[in-house]
Amino acid sequence: MMKRVVAGLIVKEGTILVCQRAKHQTMPLKWEFPGGKIEEGEQPRYALRRELEEELGIDATIGDEVARIRHEYKSGNSVELRFFVVREYQGQIENRIFKDLQWATPAELPTYDFLEADLKLVADLATGRLTL
Repeated sequence: MMKRVVAGLIVKEGTILVCQRAKHQTMPLKWEFPGGKIEEGEQPRYALRRELEEELGIDATIGDEVARIRHEYKSGNSVELRFFVVREYQGQIENRIFKDLQWATPAELPTYDFLEADLKLVADLATGRLTL
């Protein structure tokens, strides 16, 4: 069963918002980009808007899809991640569920302990193969 997930690359002045999972979440204290599961029958962009509202309290304008990654974890679980760029949003970002939030430059991203499924995207951003 492939889990379908959306994530937002929220960009501000050359930095990207990264979020650290709380201790009680699966894969605790790992870093990720905000987002979550696409519910049955939901459009990916709508799912991301909903997730960003739930997690960060913002009403985001979802931009282009910039990457799509399929990843299989050692547990056998597989995930399809779709990353969308977010340049605009209404409201103030609030940390509602994470242990920590940070703004990082693309070059700084590899210093964070990211989820395995995000590592290729992190490398592409850090090396400039993908620019937002």
